[in-house]
Amino acid sequence: MSAISIRQAIEADVAAIVAMLADDALGQAREDASLPLAQAYLDAFAAIDGDPNQLLTVMTDGAEIIGTLQITFLAGLSQRGARRGQIEAVRVASGRRGEGLGQRLLEWAIDKCRERGCRVVQLTTNKSRTDAHRFYERLGFKASHIGYKLEL
Repeated sequence: MSAISIRQAIEADVAAIVAMLADDALGQAREDASLPLAQAYLDAFAAIDGDPNQLLTVMTDGAEIIGTLQITFLAGLSQRGARRGQIEAVRVASGRRGEGLGQRLLEWAIDKCRERGCRVVQLTTNKSRTDAHRFYERLGFKASHIGYKLEL
């Protein structure tokens, strides 16, 4: 795994990221990875890239993008003003799962949260993703809260 690295995403990575987001049953229903990409994806990337409290990352093996996640750094008053790292959109390319890459990606993200002064790292995952639940629990995450979403 010596060629594996993790870096901040650039605009040229967006199509590969969207393809990973679309590469499962849930993603197929909500993403459109057809090229050219919808402008909304590029607009979202520009907003993320321009916000110092957002970090969109890719994991690469040489020139190939094989993983991604996004971290949002949140300031808050609860827990004595604790900063939080909110991890979203964790994906490893389907052909590369089972190699320990997801663990490596999450451990890197947790380290980034520590570097930014976060005292809590949190994430949400769809209730149907039972394999992901086991994965996160193995990394020490606890299913301590119930999350709700309202589609607008």
